[in-house]
Amino acid sequence: MFKRKKKDLTDEEIVKSIVDQKNHDDFGLLYDRYSEKVYHKCISFVKDLDLAQDLAHDVFLKTFLNLSRFNHQSKFSTWLYALTYNFCIDYIRKNSKVRFEEDDELVNIPQNEDDINEKELLQLRSERLAAVLELVPPGDKAILLMKYQDDMSISDIQAAMELAESAVKMRVARARAKALEVYRKTYNDE
Repeated sequence: MFKRKKKDLTDEEIVKSIVDQKNHDDFGLLYDRYSEKVYHKCISFVKDLDLAQDLAHDVFLKTFLNLSRFNHQSKFSTWLYALTYNFCIDYIRKNSKVRFEEDDELVNIPQNEDDINEKELLQLRSERLAAVLELVPPGDKAILLMKYQDDMSISDIQAAMELAESAVKMRVARARAKALEVYRKTYNDE
């Protein structure tokens, strides 16, 4: 009978092999598949190549140590990206001179206003958008990057952040509103 090569295994099959059969060498397969993406995601948060490399290394160490917690309810890549986002956000919060207030209360933003906010946010010039994302709280930046840069669906974000669908939608809406507020304050004079 034909046996599949290890490189042809799905992420989930590799995780199962590592966790159940203690085939720790198989972790290299996951690393090879995702190291560049994790590294680039870290760069998007810290804007320092060496620091991003250190953070990516730490993300993979944390991933390896927590593989048994992967519950297969989402794709491995979604779980890994959530871990990466959370790790980077935690790093920024711990090392930032500016402290952001994270308000978890769900502000009710009317749907038509949120639709206008999304349209306006998507029309911002990329260099200005990048500057705005550096000025919003890390949690808001992360959810906007998940939604628009990584093109994650609400259900993928929901799985990654372990939140209810309504909470994800509200956080996306709130983050859009905050980003536009920062944009207007920053570029109002032009």
